[in-house]
Amino acid sequence: MGREEQIIEERLKKIKELEKKKINPYPNSFDKKDSANECLKIKLGSKVKTAGRLMTKRELGKIAFAKLRDSSGDIQLVFQDGKTPDKIFGFFKEYIDAGDFAGVEGETFKTKTGEISILVKKIELLSKAILPLPEKFHGLQDDEEKFRKRYLDIITNPEVGEMFKKRGETIKAIRDFLNNKGFLEVETPVLQPLYGGANAKPFITHYNVYNKDVYLRIAPELYLKRLIVAGFEKVFEFARCFRNEGADWSHNPEFSLLEFYQAYIDYNELMKMTEELIIEVVKKVNGKAEIKRDEKNILIKKPFKKITFKELTKGKMTDEAFKEAVRKIKEPTFVINHPLDISPLAKKNDEKTVQRFQLIIDGIEVVNAFSELNDPIDQEERFREQEKRKSEEKHKFDKDFVEALKHGMPPTGGFGMGIDRFVMLITGSHSIREILLFPFMKPEKE
Repeated sequence: MGREEQIIEERLKKIKELEKKKINPYPNSFDKKDSANECLKIKLGSKVKTAGRLMTKRELGKIAFAKLRDSSGDIQLVFQDGKTPDKIFGFFKEYIDAGDFAGVEGETFKTKTGEISILVKKIELLSKAILPLPEKFHGLQDDEEKFRKRYLDIITNPEVGEMFKKRGETIKAIRDFLNNKGFLEVETPVLQPLYGGANAKPFITHYNVYNKDVYLRIAPELYLKRLIVAGFEKVFEFARCFRNEGADWSHNPEFSLLEFYQAYIDYNELMKMTEELIIEVVKKVNGKAEIKRDEKNILIKKPFKKITFKELTKGKMTDEAFKEAVRKIKEPTFVINHPLDISPLAKKNDEKTVQRFQLIIDGIEVVNAFSELNDPIDQEERFREQEKRKSEEKHKFDKDFVEALKHGMPPTGGFGMGIDRFVMLITGSHSIREILLFPFMKPEKE
């Protein structure tokens, strides 16, 4: 029998013993009063009541120590002969293991080494862990295993949990920015009869009630612009989108996309708003308008640089040349005035280029935005041209959207941000899988 199997057997035995003693190893609730962080800050000698997972357990004869972790942080628990009731100390030694959830009551004090701790007076088992935590609490060492069992990665590596807190803070900061500017948050369909708003291959599913194939959205754009037609002047959506394509360091088939649309502005005003948004959000989340990448600090300050699409690819108007040039950009830079044939939803500058920009930071495309095409005749012609393409990655002709444009849409600026990529930048990550809680993984072999 291996070490892990032995641990499992021992813990299952403890569960049976507890049940015989009429002690529920999985009670319904616990009246938690204080977080671990609050216990650290409270006046020494105060009574506290907290709960969390025990990360470590050390018994040294007449004294024992444990590290309790909750969502706010860690605090040390101390069990001591003469100060902790014998029954409580004995229960801890016999039935509590590292990995278990427990609730404790006690008093705060400072140990001889100066560590603020809780001298435990009462303890309650809240959830018995049958499987042990990863060996030696160094966390999962294999990247594939980290992504498959993200919960273990977060348990054993607090910095991973902090990264996902930053993700939440990033989304909140963006939402606050838009709300403060009078935008309305909306929700548009995920299941769509036609896919549109980007060049991408969709996921297809079937709607049984109507006996019809439908698509998981690749972008919310065409529905959001219908709302501009309807009279909403400022709308935004945090949209889960799906593109049935490859996965790499900057792409995941399921991803988060922020899009917002504002009537009566063009891509010049959008660039100003983008500078304001990026600076404000980075400053709120990181404490200063700065991103750390590979031990280098990238300042996020106005004005962002500008370069035309043509200047960036030095006349080589190919996707490969563009991607190669983008990788070399470090400071926040707007790439502007893209070719007409790859921008079917943007307004023209002339017969070759459109009013579009992408924001690049450290080789990563963060934002794609443009002055929205609101000429229904031009839009219909471009959709027809797209339909002629043999590739599956093309814009479908959306008759209903063109009809909506024919009712009139005001001049409008449209903005799209890949939330996952932006979080990669803010946290200094180098793979999109690092900042997704549960990235899709290849099926494991049985």
